Amino acid sequence: MSELIRVPDIGSGEGEIIELFVKVGDRIEADQSLLTLESDKASMEIPAPKAGVIKALKVKLGDRLKEGDELMELEVEGAAAAPEAPAAAPAAAPAPVAAPVA
Repeated sequence: MSELIRVPDIGSGEGEIIELFVKVGDRIEADQSLLTLESDKASMEIPAPKAGVIKALKVKLGDRLKEGDELMELEVEGAAAAPEAPAAAPAAAPAPVAAPVA
């Protein structure tokens, strides 16, 4: 399953990409740094939200971005071939117990 990675809340309006750490085809882990954005106030690394494989880059060095802009497309690992669990069989009703005769 593909998922778009977008610029998170960077708190300062917009920033410029000064480093790209990944390319198309790279396998990444959750929280791995993808790129560095530099704003007027600070520079920050943007982490991957999930593990997967980079399918497409939507940005390049020098691009100016703001919150919500598309960064890249990620093929999320384990999401494509997860079979649905079979439905649980209904619990068998307990056998009736004969009442003792007095």
